[in-house]
Amino acid sequence: MKNSLSKILLPFIPLLLISVVAEMLSKYGVVAPYILPPPSDILASFMNDSSEYYSSTKETVSAALLGLVLAGITGVLVAILFSTSRLIERSLYPYATFFQTVPIVSIAPLLVIWFGFGFRTVVISSFIVSIFPVIANTFAGLRATDPALLDLFKLYGATRLNVLFKLRLPQAVPQILTGLKISTGLAMIGAVIGEFIAGGGLGGVIDASRTQQRLDKVFAAVLLASFSGLLLLFLLNLISNSILKKWKGSHD
Repeated sequence: MKNSLSKILLPFIPLLLISVVAEMLSKYGVVAPYILPPPSDILASFMNDSSEYYSSTKETVSAALLGLVLAGITGVLVAILFSTSRLIERSLYPYATFFQTVPIVSIAPLLVIWFGFGFRTVVISSFIVSIFPVIANTFAGLRATDPALLDLFKLYGATRLNVLFKLRLPQAVPQILTGLKISTGLAMIGAVIGEFIAGGGLGGVIDASRTQQRLDKVFAAVLLASFSGLLLLFLLNLISNSILKKWKGSHD
């Protein structure tokens, strides 16, 4: 109990120290408030605009979650498709890499033109940013199946579907979960970037506050986005650890 409590509390110590230093720097005029707002102003912003932050955080997290779910489902299906044929892999894998290399900021205006302003465009932005790690890790897991087990399945006359669903996919579970963990943070980043262009959510708050020179609200929204991403990753880690325990138990 003490160890788990210390793991939770220890990361907050550096944050507390940084907050104290930032407050002192602003209080004594070392750093101007319009460059680094004192933490007390950020805290006051949280208190005064709590309803706005709540609704914006809810919107951003919802878009990131939906984008992550779509990326997870689509990424696994695409990786399965790649694993069925070398020809398909060599023909289409470079296009999957596009989702990893494309600067989402540069195509976000196009997404608005194609899909309009609002939630849908934010979800698509989150999806584009977060899909590649799922594809890459799932594909690697499917390709890493033990050859001896594959030969055993072939020996017993297993069909390709049986091999896929009873051997290759179960063997790839750890890699699929790793891909989802990587994609979790990217999904939040994609959602916030999409909101810069499409509006709404924490990205909209950050963009509007920037133009209003409300740096306290900018910092508050950035912190909320960061903590929301950490919370999603924490929850996914819990789910992942639970699944992996069952997975290991079934393979012992």
